Amino acid sequence: MQLLKYIKSFTNLPDKGIQNTVQLLNEDCTIPFISRYRKEMTGDLDEVQIGEIVKFKLQFETLEKRKIAILKALEEQEVLTDELKGKIVSAKDLITLEDIYLPFKKKRKTKAETARNQGLEPLAKIMMGQRATDLKAIASKYLNKEVENIEVAFEGARFIIAEWVNERTDIRYSIRHQLEKFANISTTVIKTKSEEEKAQKYQDYFNFSEALSRCPSHRLLAILRAEKEGFIRVKIEIEEEKAIAKMEGRIINSKNECAVQIKLAIQDAYKRLLFPALSNETLNLAKEKADDAAIQVFAKNLKQLLLGAPLGEKNILAIDPGFKSGCKIVCLNAQGDLVYNETIYPNAPQNDLKAASGKISSLVNAYKIEAIAIGNGTASRETEQFIKNIKFYKDIEVYVVSEAGASIYSASKIARDEFPNYDVTVRGAVSIGRRLADPLAELVKIDAKSIGVGQYQHDVDQAKLKISLDSTVESCVNAIGVNINTASESLLSYVSGIGPKLAENIIAYRAEKGAFLSRNDIKKVPRLGDKAFEQSAGFLRIKNGENPLDDSAVHPESYAIVNNMAKDLKLPISDIIGNKEILQKIVLENYCTSTIGLPTLKDILKELEKPGLDPRKKAKVFTFNQNITSINDLHEGQLLPGIVNNITNFGCFVDIGIKESGLVHISNLSDTFVSDVNSIVSLQQHVIVKVLEVDIVRKRIQLSLNV
Repeated sequence: MQLLKYIKSFTNLPDKGIQNTVQLLNEDCTIPFISRYRKEMTGDLDEVQIGEIVKFKLQFETLEKRKIAILKALEEQEVLTDELKGKIVSAKDLITLEDIYLPFKKKRKTKAETARNQGLEPLAKIMMGQRATDLKAIASKYLNKEVENIEVAFEGARFIIAEWVNERTDIRYSIRHQLEKFANISTTVIKTKSEEEKAQKYQDYFNFSEALSRCPSHRLLAILRAEKEGFIRVKIEIEEEKAIAKMEGRIINSKNECAVQIKLAIQDAYKRLLFPALSNETLNLAKEKADDAAIQVFAKNLKQLLLGAPLGEKNILAIDPGFKSGCKIVCLNAQGDLVYNETIYPNAPQNDLKAASGKISSLVNAYKIEAIAIGNGTASRETEQFIKNIKFYKDIEVYVVSEAGASIYSASKIARDEFPNYDVTVRGAVSIGRRLADPLAELVKIDAKSIGVGQYQHDVDQAKLKISLDSTVESCVNAIGVNINTASESLLSYVSGIGPKLAENIIAYRAEKGAFLSRNDIKKVPRLGDKAFEQSAGFLRIKNGENPLDDSAVHPESYAIVNNMAKDLKLPISDIIGNKEILQKIVLENYCTSTIGLPTLKDILKELEKPGLDPRKKAKVFTFNQNITSINDLHEGQLLPGIVNNITNFGCFVDIGIKESGLVHISNLSDTFVSDVNSIVSLQQHVIVKVLEVDIVRKRIQLSLNV
């Protein structure tokens, strides 16, 4: 099967778009580059559509690689016929391919193999012929030292028949179909562990039963985690009698002694070979689907978090709050550089409010602080209240910032390299402040799995998860663009065409030579060749550079077109940038070329109107209910302000200012049916919620969205 045809069978994308995208991918072009700067070639495919092509291209290549390996193995066995080769070549998926190969696959010693070695295969063939009338007399001819009597002969022949039945593709397809449509997943609790405290969070799945096809991804992953932790046993079931009857209908066409033996062989094949293997396969496929759903949720959440509202370039005082160990405070300048750090003790047990408030006031004045960022961990509410009680000489906005993953960053090599002379508490506070200024630039330094959004991220396929999250981060970084003169190595590594090594080279070049003055200077970075420049240049920004276009998403390959536009308008480029009235006079059709058409020209014009515009919203101050400090302060019916801090397929979690987040189940998001939680709420959204139920023992809070 050809690659184009294969991808086409899974998507509704145009042939030309698929073909050209595959060509660009083979030339090592990245998804952000293709979607932004090669629209004419792809037919204006977006990142999601290109991502689908990438997925099915890899799937096809994996399938083809396996076909080659199987064909080689069959040739070595000297069993490859034209018919068999045709079946293998035309196989459309790995399951079908492995079914075809199964009879020829080298097996460990089996009962069937032992029976063959005992000379019982001819007897098995006679049985399958279903014409013999005196089967016992025939079987007696196959007795020997190893086959002592007729029953042993029958049993051995049945083992061989069972293996043949197991290898029949139509039988395997039939049972797969029944498992797919009618399988039931059930659990039984392991009584000796059911009383353990950790087991209580899984009590909904003690002695549980549901159709596997209707089991949502989050529930299946929870069940499998409970099994893995040893609290329950999981079983997959279908109607055994019905499945066996269908198999008999496909194989048995007589009512003689042979039929009796074949029935026994079919039962053995089903119970010993087919059902154990195919039920495991079905559960694994269900797990794969659940993984994909969970990874998709994680990727959506991560994207929203990375594209969260930045405060921008401000002087920030950041606080990592605490009780006994005090609150670590740092002052950051508008570029995010650490200029001061200290520890204060405004909370219990010291309660040194006077000294702490005096220190904060003096730092706000000394470093011209414009905003204060407070981590949302231990002692956050107390520290926030303390800060808000201080009277500053000017309005200072106070923000509570998520600490998720900050401890991971503070202990990482990245943090140690950035701040070799400071301990983890200082690094953590710096991370909190920088997250307020620019969430994207700071969060890329942390392993995405540690950020705390998504569901069951540690239970899903880790390789798939990494690919998805890396792709999400890459998409976000390139959607915003990166200031090459201020970006960290971590941020630069996600720029299209750059990667970790070139990012390191850029930082080293910048340290030695100083700021880049133009995009052409980027070519001077060691080992950054023409291909890397082509892929990255449009996403790298140079503020106040020699060419005003260098601070825009206009790719250098299109500078000549902008120059022609400016020439035709008889104005310098600097005069047309941002001048919407002048730009509206441009007739785009006049600038089409053999490679650049209207899609790219429209992007250029849009960029010239607002060059380098950050599409993200600006950060907003949020205040929790000051009377709610713990789960014990909650009661049914309360209306509370909150921030959506996680989204799953079954609802969203809302931070209401205490340790435990509350769940708004999908059924409580709206008065109407909701199929997609993201259609109602987004991460970091400010909401009002109503308390429906409080379970203090299990520390669970049920909420509804108040709209």
